[in-house]
Amino acid sequence: MAHHPVNEVPARLLMWQRIREYAVPPSMIKTASERRAIGDWAGACAAARIDVDLDLRAVRDDYGADVATRLRADLRRLAPDLLRWHMPRIAPDGRLRPGLTISLARYRYLNGAPPQNTAQPHLVVRTPPAWADAGQRMSLALWEGSGSGALGNHPHPHPDRRFRLDLHRHLWDSERSRELTRRCGASGPSFAEPAVLPHPPTVQDERWAVARWAAEAELLLRAENCPLGAFTVRVGAADLNVFELFAPDDSHAPTLRLLRDPLPPQEAAALPLLPEAAARVLPDLALLRAGLVTIERMHPLVAEALSTIDTPISEAVPAPEPGDPHQVGCRGEVHRIELRGGVLTAIDHNPAQLRREELLAALGGPPLPCLRAIDALHRNPEVLPAVRERLGHGDFTGALTVVEGLLGPGAILRDGPLRDELESAAARRVDHGLFRSGLAATRHNSSMDGGENDWRAPQAKAPHRPRLDRRTPPAVRLKRNTRARSRTGLA
Repeated sequence: MAHHPVNEVPARLLMWQRIREYAVPPSMIKTASERRAIGDWAGACAAARIDVDLDLRAVRDDYGADVATRLRADLRRLAPDLLRWHMPRIAPDGRLRPGLTISLARYRYLNGAPPQNTAQPHLVVRTPPAWADAGQRMSLALWEGSGSGALGNHPHPHPDRRFRLDLHRHLWDSERSRELTRRCGASGPSFAEPAVLPHPPTVQDERWAVARWAAEAELLLRAENCPLGAFTVRVGAADLNVFELFAPDDSHAPTLRLLRDPLPPQEAAALPLLPEAAARVLPDLALLRAGLVTIERMHPLVAEALSTIDTPISEAVPAPEPGDPHQVGCRGEVHRIELRGGVLTAIDHNPAQLRREELLAALGGPPLPCLRAIDALHRNPEVLPAVRERLGHGDFTGALTVVEGLLGPGAILRDGPLRDELESAAARRVDHGLFRSGLAATRHNSSMDGGENDWRAPQAKAPHRPRLDRRTPPAVRLKRNTRARSRTGLA
């Protein structure tokens, strides 16, 4: 791969480069694709770590056969691995944006609403809150309107209008994935005219797909039953720009222009909002143009849609050969460390000598250089960043595969950063299990208040602040050690 100076590559692209490497592993894509190919949409969701929280029989009873049939057809076309590939992420770790409810499809009644329920159902995907995001799992459900049924313990059960994919089915529908070439602007210009934009330094850079805003806004306004009119684009935490579509007559395509008269903040907030998927440049397109990733490393459906893009030629870096032993300077000689019998051992020393040296080191003597190297690999190996990235994105199987490939399946972990990361990831999975089981509200509130149900702290009437230990997640430990708030802004 081509070498890029650090000061020339934006941090957000480096983040997306790590996301594309670790967030959706090839094994997940392969298994989910195989299950989807035989019509097993539930198995495909399980392979992509998506929990299914809907009942097709209940949907048929509540909304009729027509809605149930269209929902079943969408589930069969759903590519859950592709959906995970395009989900919104947060900086700096690139994890799923927590606490989101994203609409994938809306089901309008063709023959009138059923008498049991008059709400318009949405197929939605939800991400857990940040404190329960271990495993980076998602859930698939049917949102039945604000006044229907129990909403559970999700912090934001209503569909988010900023992050919506019902107008971008090519980001999750396997049969419409080829539309990505046209919808992401891969064949068109990257920027609009400077005079169109209100704040050129803010929105006129490589992050914003300004040239596609007019076409995407036309789809948005048509879905909201407003053929032409005003809409907003969020370009910052508190920066909402108002635009309008206009056309001289029906023979001309609508174009984009600034709203002539500024609107009060409340009226601007009530206007249709251009989704993030339409406002920003596709991260895969930016990575390809920057030469930070090759088309072969992309998701197969994304690679098929973007295969016509001209990308910089990058130099391939030869991968290390598997099974290459570690070499250690030991007593004036170069010794090898390899996997033997499922564990890492110094093959240039006989077992009796190793046992003597281990006993000597246990009694306080200087350890053998080969034993020091093995101990360092068990405590803080060079692959620890890769293991940490996989654990952060929920790929526990991939992380354990890396550890077993280095230390062997029979290795016993020793105290150190590697063991701390694995134990912390395992402990945090309990939080997600409590969230899924419906016990999250009681457990989370009691642990925050120091109540009698707080299993991490002794029972006390006064608020108790749990102490830090090796089971404490690194993110919580960092937050307790600094006064600055953690940054969760969009990259």
